[in-house]
Amino acid sequence: MSQIAEQIRSSGIGDVLEGALRGERPDRDGCLRLLESDDVHLMGMAAGHLAAKRFGKKASFVNNIILNYTNVCVTDCKFCAFYRPPGGPGAYTLTLQEIEARVRTARESFGIRQVLIQGGHNPDLRIEYYEEAFRMMRERYPEVGVHGLSASEIDAIAGVEGTSTREVIGRLREAGLQSVPGAGAEILVDAVKREISPNKITSAQWLRIMREAHEAGLPASATMMYGHVESDRDVADHLCSIAALQERTGGFMAFIPWSFEPNNTPMQRENPSAAYGAGGGRLLKMIAVSRLCLDALIPHVQSSWLTNGVGMAQLALRYGADDFGGTLIGEEVVSCTGARSTELTDGRIIGAIERMGYAAEERDNFYNRVRIRGGAAAA
Repeated sequence: MSQIAEQIRSSGIGDVLEGALRGERPDRDGCLRLLESDDVHLMGMAAGHLAAKRFGKKASFVNNIILNYTNVCVTDCKFCAFYRPPGGPGAYTLTLQEIEARVRTARESFGIRQVLIQGGHNPDLRIEYYEEAFRMMRERYPEVGVHGLSASEIDAIAGVEGTSTREVIGRLREAGLQSVPGAGAEILVDAVKREISPNKITSAQWLRIMREAHEAGLPASATMMYGHVESDRDVADHLCSIAALQERTGGFMAFIPWSFEPNNTPMQRENPSAAYGAGGGRLLKMIAVSRLCLDALIPHVQSSWLTNGVGMAQLALRYGADDFGGTLIGEEVVSCTGARSTELTDGRIIGAIERMGYAAEERDNFYNRVRIRGGAAAA
């Protein structure tokens, strides 16, 4: 770090970076100053140092599939190209037999260790549908982690059942749900939510449902979708909200900032300012700021190859990310934007990690090491 110490001291954000390197979490003002700074490279060097201090020269990934069990949704989010209205053209809901066949094939063909389960807010699905699916997966494929349902999906199930989200979480956990993804957060500022997803849960509801999941013993990911109508102040508020909940519960395993992909979405048609992706520079800043602001609280920051591409995800490893995400075989949500291929085998991920000079570490659903992969494993 001595080679960048002078650069940090002379920078307008030097005090924030020095504090973060000492293990002091930036407050909201410090977070905002980072977001408003153009010194992305310096932030990246500091954030990369923090990640290397924690993890050394290795980066993890999970071998998984994404199971989009239904695209039927009544929430009408303006950033989504995936959903279909009930009974509309192209609407589908997988049967239990179809779910079992996909998991079985993926386990036998790819050796997956996680199923990421997400779909629309389908008013025709009762809680028993999810309970039967989770129970089946845990009974037949106990080595495969069940990582499923966003806070907004949990809220939708509670609405269908006429019960509380806490009750839904308890029943799903009993059936086999093991952890919860962070989708549905977008930006935890209600003024933003009213513009991009007016029919979805509020920021307070998302935070409450995540707290209930943590209290029920379900760890989770936290996410942030940036690059649409949010401001730097909104991003700072989002990060501070995540940090405040983590200080209370300790339930977040990872933070995943990902870029809004506008293609084929209502927002692209309605809002010219959100018609184009945020770009690689914004990604690297978001990765670095995430590490600098959350390193003391949330250990893992994901490089988000799905919406930013493999090349940018590789660079993100130098800017504070330590996890490459998952293989995501079978992904359908982002693929509906037509932006890029959304499937990646474990071999390609291992190669991408190694080309950056890191050892590739396959992990499980809970970020525990399964094995070192690729050339480092043979060394």
